[in-house]
Amino acid sequence: MKLKHEELSFEQLKRSYDLKKFTCETTETVPQIKGMIGQDRAIRAIEFGLNIDSPGYNIYVAGLSDTGRTSTVERILRELAAKKKPPNDWCYVHNFQDPDQPRSIGLPPDKGRQWQKEMKDLIESLRTEIPKTFETKDYKERSSKISESYEDQKRQLLSDMEKKARERGFQIKRTPLGFAPVPLKSDGEPLSEKEFQKLGLEERKRIEENMKSVQKEIKQTFEQFTLLDRKSKEELTKFNKEVALFVVGYRIDNLIAKYKDYPDVLHHLDEVRADLVENVDDFLKAQEKPSFLGVKIPTGSPFIKYEVNVVVDNSHIKGAPVIMETNPTYSNMFGRVEKKAQLGALITDFTKIKAGSVLKANGGYLVVDAEGVLRNPFVWDALKRNLRNKETKIEEAAEQYAFLSSSALRPMAIPLDIKVIMIGRGEIFDLLHLYDENFKKIFKVRADFDYEARIDDGAVTQCASFICKICNEEKLRHFDRSGIAAVMEYGSRLAGDQEKLSLQFGKIANLLREANFWAKAKKSRYVTGKHVEKALEEKEYRSNLMEKKIQEMIERGTIYIDTEGEKVGQVNALSVYAYGEFSFGKPSRITAQTFMGNKGVINIEREAKLSGKTHDKGVLILSGYLGGKYGGSMPLSLSATLTFEQSYSFVEGDSASSTEPFAI
Repeated sequence: MKLKHEELSFEQLKRSYDLKKFTCETTETVPQIKGMIGQDRAIRAIEFGLNIDSPGYNIYVAGLSDTGRTSTVERILRELAAKKKPPNDWCYVHNFQDPDQPRSIGLPPDKGRQWQKEMKDLIESLRTEIPKTFETKDYKERSSKISESYEDQKRQLLSDMEKKARERGFQIKRTPLGFAPVPLKSDGEPLSEKEFQKLGLEERKRIEENMKSVQKEIKQTFEQFTLLDRKSKEELTKFNKEVALFVVGYRIDNLIAKYKDYPDVLHHLDEVRADLVENVDDFLKAQEKPSFLGVKIPTGSPFIKYEVNVVVDNSHIKGAPVIMETNPTYSNMFGRVEKKAQLGALITDFTKIKAGSVLKANGGYLVVDAEGVLRNPFVWDALKRNLRNKETKIEEAAEQYAFLSSSALRPMAIPLDIKVIMIGRGEIFDLLHLYDENFKKIFKVRADFDYEARIDDGAVTQCASFICKICNEEKLRHFDRSGIAAVMEYGSRLAGDQEKLSLQFGKIANLLREANFWAKAKKSRYVTGKHVEKALEEKEYRSNLMEKKIQEMIERGTIYIDTEGEKVGQVNALSVYAYGEFSFGKPSRITAQTFMGNKGVINIEREAKLSGKTHDKGVLILSGYLGGKYGGSMPLSLSATLTFEQSYSFVEGDSASSTEPFAI
C-alpha cells in the first residue's frame, strides 16, 4: 500500500466548523451538561468501585490534570452519599480502669452532642446539689451523731484507763507529747523526782514495774483510739457515700434509662456513678490553685474525667460524609492529641483528642491526592494499615516511631468503614502496583480519565452544554455560535488532532473566563469568536517573550539559520520549546560531517550528555540502517558526526533522530 503525499494549505491545518449547521444560536438556549464528556469508561469504573462492598475495592483515579477528575469524583460521591444514612457520632471518654487509654464510644447521629451536654449538665448540677445536701441540718445531725458515738467510746476508754492507773497508784497527765503516768503519794499528791529517789530500792522497783504496766495500758488505749478513729472515719465515709449516692443515683438512673440501648454508654455511666460516690470530697472542698513564688499555677479540673469528647459530630450532615482532603498531612488525615505547655512540660487529656479526615469520613468517602499522600511522612503507611485492619487509631506519628514521648495517651481504636478515592497520575499507580505489594490489595479499582474524545455528531451540543454550565455557575456571558466554534477549534488544537476534542476542560474553562473578560470590556452581550481569538492572542502575548527574544537573535545574526540555497550535509529543523502552557518552534541547524575512517556515526549531543534516551536510540537505529543499506556486501568504512549547532539545551525525541539521516 502506497501512502499518498500532498502539500497542505494553511486552511487545512485546523478544524473549521460550519456555523449554519449549529442548532443553537447561543448557549443560553442549551441545557447545561450533566456529567462529563467522553469519560464513560472512568465513570463506570468509579461507580463499580463505590457500589461493590467487598474489602479492598478502593479506587485510584488516574489521568492528566484539568480533565475533571476531582469535580467528577465529587459529583458522583455527593449523589451517592445523599442516598445513604448518616453514620455514627464518635466520642472519647475517660477510662476509669486505664486513664491512659481513653474509651471510644459510637452513637447514632446527634446522640453524641446530646450526651455530651447531658453529662456537662449533670456535673454542673452535682457541683451545686452535693455541697447543698452536705450542709443540711439532717446531714449534720446524723454525721455528728456518728462522731459523738465514737467520741463517747474514747472518753469511756480514757476514763477506764485513768481508773486503772489510779488503782496502781498513778495519775495520767497530759503532755505535749501525749499521756504520761505520774506516781502518787499516799495522800494522792504527785510524787516528785527527789521524793522518788529517797524511797527504798524495793519501793522504787515496785513503782517502776507498775509504771510499765500503766504505760502498756496507755499504749493499748491509744491503739483502741486509733481503731475507733478509723472506724469513725469509715462510717462517716460510708454515710457520705450513701448521701452522695442518693444525690447522684437518680440522675444517673435517668441517663441509664435514656441510653438503655447502648451498652458502652451504660458501662461508662456505671463507672461514673461509682467514681462520683468514691470521690465525693472533690465536690465539697474549694478548688484552690497552688502557687509558686506568689504566682498561681493552673491545674486541671477534677471533673474533666466526667466529660464527653465528641470527636466526630454527624448531626449536621444529610447522608454519608464526603471529605475532600486537600492537605493530607499525618495529623490532618489521622487526627492528633493536642497538648498544653505548663511549667515547661506538655500535658494533655482525653478532651484534647481531635479527629482527622479518615475518622470524619468513617461511614462515607475520603478523597485524597496521591502525590500529597506519598509526599507527607508516615501518611501512606498509616493509610494502608488503617484500610487493612479496618480500624483507625489517633496517635502521634513522632510517638509511634519513638521520636518523641510527650503524651501517654493511647486512645482506643475505632472501627473503620470507608471508601478511599485517591487521585493522581497513572505513573504513580504503576509504580505503587509494581513496588508495593499491599497496594494492589487495597486499591483494586483503577479509573482512567481520558484526555481526548473523538468528535461525533453530538460534540457541538455537548460542548455548548459544557460552556452553558460554566457560564451559569460563574455568571459569565453566554457564547454565540462563533464563540462556540472558536472554543471547539481550541479544543482540537489542544488534542493535536482535527478529529478529536481535548478533554482537559480546566484549560478550556480558563479560555471561557478570559474570553468573557474581553467581551465585558467591549460591552458585548455575548462572547463571540473574536473575543475568543482576542483571549488567545493576549495569552500568547503574555507568554511569548522568550520566542520573541530568539526571533530577535536570528534577525540580528546571533543565531545562524540559512533559509535560501543549498548546502551539503546541512538541514534546517524546528525544535519545540515549552514554557508552561505556551510552546513555540525554534529553528535549528543540523550539520553532518563525514570523513575517512571507520568510527561510525558519532552523535555529539550524546557524547556531550545533552541528549535523551529516545534520541540516542534513534541515532543507534540510524547507524544500523546505514550499515544494512550500504554495508551488506562489504565492510562499511564510515566516520560521521552529527550535531545541533548552537544548541546548549537537552535534545530529545524521535523527530530529532529522524532529521539526522537527511543531513547524512
